[in-house]
Amino acid sequence: MSNHFSAANLQHAGDDARLDLTDLFVFAAPDNPDRTVLIMDSNPFTKGDGFHPDAVYRFNIDTDGDSLADVVFSFTFSELRDGRQTATAYYATGSEAQTREPRGDVLIEAAGVSFDATATPVQAGPCRLFAGKRSDPFFADAEGVLHWLVGGQAGDFEWTGSDTFAGANILSIALEVPNDMLGGGPLIGAWITISLRRDGVLVPMDRGGNPSFNPILNADDIKDEFNSTDPVDDVKNYLHPLSEVLQRHGYAPDEATAAARTLLPDILRYDRTGPAHYPNGRVMTDDAFSARMIFMTHRRANPQGVKPHDDLLARFPYLGPPNT
Repeated sequence: MSNHFSAANLQHAGDDARLDLTDLFVFAAPDNPDRTVLIMDSNPFTKGDGFHPDAVYRFNIDTDGDSLADVVFSFTFSELRDGRQTATAYYATGSEAQTREPRGDVLIEAAGVSFDATATPVQAGPCRLFAGKRSDPFFADAEGVLHWLVGGQAGDFEWTGSDTFAGANILSIALEVPNDMLGGGPLIGAWITISLRRDGVLVPMDRGGNPSFNPILNADDIKDEFNSTDPVDDVKNYLHPLSEVLQRHGYAPDEATAAARTLLPDILRYDRTGPAHYPNGRVMTDDAFSARMIFMTHRRANPQGVKPHDDLLARFPYLGPPNT
């Protein structure tokens, strides 16, 4: 799992696949280094129909290193009717980025969501936008890790050689933005969130920054709480529990604390002066799952045998067409 099934007991956030984030990717546009691509995937195995109409999907961008959002791209969706759905995109900065509500400038209204193999981006202000069903780019031998987790994480686990996500689909929001919309400096921090409106209030349901963090590293009794909190509080809330997890897998106490600090707060850092490969941003061919398991087991694990998917596109939105 990357962020698939991130609620307790490996369930969907809010018991609804539409509220379950799967992956965040951040990298420079291949044809224009002055633009950055942000991709948010959700709805593992597309168990739910469309994007949730009562939810707000967000890219959160920290530009000054304080683990608070300074720039936000928010997306809301219409009801799904007759197999059709539309999206509205917002861009907020400053104080308007400090609320879960979709605020700021409207980049586009009523943009069509694609549910077939067609991938036609639209212009959303100065940005390019695609929202729709795509092939899940995440590749992982999750079965081997699940056997290990169910077995109480005893000893070393063994990869099975099977890609759990081969042939799977997700719903994706892909956005290509001019770098000047992401702050003045080259270094940003990014994380994604989904909030659900209940009784007029937006309630946080899921979040993700680093791949395979909450489903793999957090204990079951922490997962739901983690999804409902913000990165700015991660060190205070989760440094000690994460350090204890790492100590159970071979880290010395001081070493565990230092390793935990490399992942907390749970924000994906990206320095545009260097190539995008996890942990500096992330592209779809990064073997983030192997990296996470090697990290967790104090380097006792070997890289998995499964490889990146071969349906990735060389052009925006970069994710392959949906599997049939």
